[in-house]
Amino acid sequence: MDALRRWWWRGRHGGGEWAALLQPAPAGEWVSLDVETTGLDPQRDHILSLAAVPVRDGRALLSERFERRIRPDRGFDIESIRHHRITPDEAAGGISVTPAVREFLRWLGPRRLLGYHLVFDLAMLAPHVKALTGFALPNPRVELADTYAARARRARPDVPPNLDFGHIADALGVPVLARHSALGDATTVALCWLALQGVARNAPSRPR
Repeated sequence: MDALRRWWWRGRHGGGEWAALLQPAPAGEWVSLDVETTGLDPQRDHILSLAAVPVRDGRALLSERFERRIRPDRGFDIESIRHHRITPDEAAGGISVTPAVREFLRWLGPRRLLGYHLVFDLAMLAPHVKALTGFALPNPRVELADTYAARARRARPDVPPNLDFGHIADALGVPVLARHSALGDATTVALCWLALQGVARNAPSRPR
């Protein structure tokens, strides 16, 4: 999000409920975000689960994670279930999306966002964020695939980088944890980011 737009929003919304989102991002901290959805179309599909893991001081802080199961507004098919392994009965036990996103934004504050194909996750959240706050999510963001690609091109400029999620994790020496679960993917991305920062051997902190 460009600085001019953040400045304009801060002037308009800086005294409101969501002022914390518009503050400068704290140094040295990221939030690894992932959502699981009923499909891949942000215009018609719905969020089923949302998870985020803070990354700070060389650690993926699972003890401080945010995680919510979300009840969708419509049903979903067997292909969707095969992908994320959330059944309709499990989804029905979640909370509705608006209070889940409200809780997430209050928890997130101005911290930098980190993800794999983060643009999709943010597109799924965008209408809910705008409905609650009146503005688009202003947080700075980092795309894991872009950061990995830049490193791979420096090492082998003659070879197109393989940006498959499993390949990135394997190349960085990171285990893929519970693939296609929001918490598993968010944690794996966090560990990959730490590996790119040169702390590949640090395991996530345990929940308390």
